[in-house]
Amino acid sequence: MFDQNTLRLNVDHYLLSALREDITQEDVSTNAVMPEACNGVVDLIAKEDGIICGLQIFERVFTLLDPATKAEMYVKDGDEVQTGALLAKVYGDIRTLLSGERVALNYLQRMSGVATYTHQVAALLEGTKIQLLDTRKTTPNNRIFEKYAVKVGGGHNHRYNLSDGVMLKDNHIGAAGSITKAVAMARAYAPFVRKIEVEVENIAMVKEALEAKADIIMLDNMDHDTMKEAISLINHQAEIEISGNVTKANIEKIKDLDVDYISSGALTHSAPILDLSLKHLHSL
Repeated sequence: MFDQNTLRLNVDHYLLSALREDITQEDVSTNAVMPEACNGVVDLIAKEDGIICGLQIFERVFTLLDPATKAEMYVKDGDEVQTGALLAKVYGDIRTLLSGERVALNYLQRMSGVATYTHQVAALLEGTKIQLLDTRKTTPNNRIFEKYAVKVGGGHNHRYNLSDGVMLKDNHIGAAGSITKAVAMARAYAPFVRKIEVEVENIAMVKEALEAKADIIMLDNMDHDTMKEAISLINHQAEIEISGNVTKANIEKIKDLDVDYISSGALTHSAPILDLSLKHLHSL
């Protein structure tokens, strides 16, 4: 959950930036039809089934415009909602409800969409020991929201950013000259508490990563038979992650493999929104 300190220190500036993008000078439409303050209420309605996520962010958009705004929630993050369900009522100055509507819904729909898609993918891994991970393939300036939504949907977060862990990908290896050199350099540079993950694309690279004593070996875009061979070769000498174009449509084809993690950029870059709407606005 986002507590008040998290909202204030890590989230509010993103929300304010989004509001400034949507209201550069004034909300002309609202000011035209509502020249004076008037208390009102509006309903938050689900227009399709899914996992709701981002309710605090939704409410925060309105309270940043007017701290007197209040939301009465009937669900919580992580709940399954059905089409037509009343999820919340928002009370406040009608001008605030109209001006904040689009930004508030954009966040809530996006986060709920990520949580819903993640929930669907995670369900396909039930009964296995495999942890479903997200990636850094997130919408710029929305990572904190999307990675939170992955967790709400039942997935797990991979490293949050480039400062959060050592992952040696193909270009790092190319820059260093080899896996052996890259791992040695990373081990000498990084704090001792950090694991070193190496991305490999073939069996020769797997062997070199093992000899270099990588902590985690990522099997990237390998076919099924090559992954089975690599897993047998690693034989629990390192943790194993599978990555590369993993989606809801194909994850069942690899869940039989004896690996620790499957990472999927699709959790954040390809999740559709969950359709939600603010309806029945009226004065009090």
